[in-house]
Amino acid sequence: MKRRNFGYAAAAMVAIATGAKAEDKPVVIGVSIPAADHGWTGGVVYHAQRIAKAIEANYKGVKVIVKTSPDGAAQASALEDLTTQGITALVVLPHNSDELTNPLKKVKAKGVFITVVDRALSDPTINDLYVAGNNPALGKVAGDYMKANLGKADIVIIRGLPIVIDEQRQKGFADAIKGSDIKVLDSQFGNWSRDDAFKVMQDYLTKYPKIDAVWCQDDDMAVGVLEAIKQAKRTDIKMVIGGAGMKEMIKKVADGDKLMPINVLYPPAMIGTALELTAAGLVNKIPVRGSYILDATLVTKDNAAEFYFPDSSF
Repeated sequence: MKRRNFGYAAAAMVAIATGAKAEDKPVVIGVSIPAADHGWTGGVVYHAQRIAKAIEANYKGVKVIVKTSPDGAAQASALEDLTTQGITALVVLPHNSDELTNPLKKVKAKGVFITVVDRALSDPTINDLYVAGNNPALGKVAGDYMKANLGKADIVIIRGLPIVIDEQRQKGFADAIKGSDIKVLDSQFGNWSRDDAFKVMQDYLTKYPKIDAVWCQDDDMAVGVLEAIKQAKRTDIKMVIGGAGMKEMIKKVADGDKLMPINVLYPPAMIGTALELTAAGLVNKIPVRGSYILDATLVTKDNAAEFYFPDSSF
């Protein structure tokens, strides 16, 4: 069941702003997230640390422990460490959903409230709360734009990682372009890495003499794609569509860059939303169980200034 808990999020923010008090029993919230291995996760780390400080400052008796991990194995170890510190709740963005499923089951068995962010688990019964961007819509919004603006076209796709949210984004995009004159020449994984996407795009540019457009699932990969196109001096490509709202890409949209006409939001600040909701649920007994799904907003030249934050880490 998906709920857009806008009222709950607002209540959480009001509670933080007014300095709500926790019960006498200490409330410890563990946060387990990937280390900043690329831009989007850098934004996640930034917002997790920022909101953790705000919660501790305004909720008396609440402690937030933020742990970053470079890979899935390290994250599983971090979960064990957090449970030894007596956490009441866990906010977790998994490196890999399948790899973290069993470790999270063990945490859940200890009575810990589980909030999963972004990367859905293969067993959704583990989490009490799920906070994410709208992954199917991220693909659909990009696909709808290409369908409306390309006509007959040959395109290539660079996917993320072979996990649930990649499948959701890919299905949303495929459904959107269904029935159009858009032909998908190739689709490969870029691992949400600008370096890997650069290599995949180089391969595409070698194999295909004509490419009209590129869809890649996030802006980090779009950085690699744009560099590959620049180095190859290809002029046939009409557009590159990424997603997430990286400030450099939003700036390109705002400036009317011909290769980057739009962007689709998938904000790393969702980790802060998850923390706020979790804290409000524990302290103020606000019912937050369920799913909180953010919109996949279409960013165009007309509204890009609204989403451009030059001082942001992402």
